Amino acid sequence: MTIRHTEVPERRLTVDDLENTPDDGRRYELVDGRLDVSPAPKPIHTDVDTRLTYHLVSEAPEEFAVLTGPGVNLRPDGTHHRIPDLAVFDCERPGQGYYTVPPVLAVEIVSPESVFRDNHTKRAEYAAFGVRSYWIINPLPDKAGIVEFRLEDGQYREVTQAYGEEVFEADLPFPVRFVPHWLVASGPWRKNIGGPSEEDCADAE
Repeated sequence: MTIRHTEVPERRLTVDDLENTPDDGRRYELVDGRLDVSPAPKPIHTDVDTRLTYHLVSEAPEEFAVLTGPGVNLRPDGTHHRIPDLAVFDCERPGQGYYTVPPVLAVEIVSPESVFRDNHTKRAEYAAFGVRSYWIINPLPDKAGIVEFRLEDGQYREVTQAYGEEVFEADLPFPVRFVPHWLVASGPWRKNIGGPSEEDCADAE
């Protein structure tokens, strides 16, 4: 489960303090200078992350960087630090340290202990930071789903949902389509994750 420090430390922690955290597979983030620690992801979470990254990389124009688990400083003082499961940037990689600008897209893959954080806490944080598009993926083995939010007037508005074998389509950060089912299902996911081709659709008609 997620571990939050309930007592306010004598001083607020910054990303410099994260250099002293153990390399134990857990994820160490900062919220207002306090540690927010999550356990190592389960295999289904890792599968979704790997498959979606693979697919987005194959579809992304050259000017975009598709990254798994990039560190992002949401505040200049380094006291608010998040690590989205996946993010897409349209800027140069920082010369040192972490990203300090909003990604075009942030993706979070829900786990049992992250439901509130992904749907409420991070949703508010990413909106305030200026992340233009936010995807929340629920990796249910029987019916995986995705919800897409777009930033409008400083708030996220839900624009798309797709579940199971429905085809999810988005045009931000770049045109992409995929089938949530193939983020989690066994079988030839590389062949099927993008959904039916235009030729298949034409044949079906």
